[in-house]
Amino acid sequence: MPTPPRTSLEAIVSAGRRLLESEGLESLSMQRVAVAVGVRAPSLYKHVRDRGDLIRLIGNDAIQELGRSLDAAASSRDPRRDLRAMAVAHRAFAGAYPQAYRLLFARLPESWQVDASLAERASEPIIRTLEKLTAGEQTLEAARTVVAWAHGFAAMELAGAFRLGGDVDRAFAFGLDRLLSAVVSD
Repeated sequence: MPTPPRTSLEAIVSAGRRLLESEGLESLSMQRVAVAVGVRAPSLYKHVRDRGDLIRLIGNDAIQELGRSLDAAASSRDPRRDLRAMAVAHRAFAGAYPQAYRLLFARLPESWQVDASLAERASEPIIRTLEKLTAGEQTLEAARTVVAWAHGFAAMELAGAFRLGGDVDRAFAFGLDRLLSAVVSD
């Protein structure tokens, strides 16, 4: 009778995300994840192909969590309110998981990247909401504009790039108001 596995893919990905957040992508290794889940590194290869596959799986986990946050934020019947709530959720995710957030937008070898179907699924709440707000016209362009602005704001905030003083939360609200005015059909 084969011995039961001493870890699981879920435990490996969870440990990988914790290590990613605490020490960064450069420090993420199969050996460190193995130690974190209490097995020897060769045991990980029963679940994960290699470090690139581990990074892809961590990214997949993160994009699914971000997608769930965006979907939960889009729960009202007011698409403007939903879009605002999704922008806030996007920013909150970046603040809570800065390394996972950076991973989602990192330039990586293709085999390390988040599965396209999961990224598409995570985008659905934004697309669905903007379809209502743009009357179906230029929805994809509007979604790309909103995500690019939200990402840029979050990336600058994570980098500590807002150094001119003032209230960053007010700047976020100001930018979001202007963005909504620009992309929403009235």
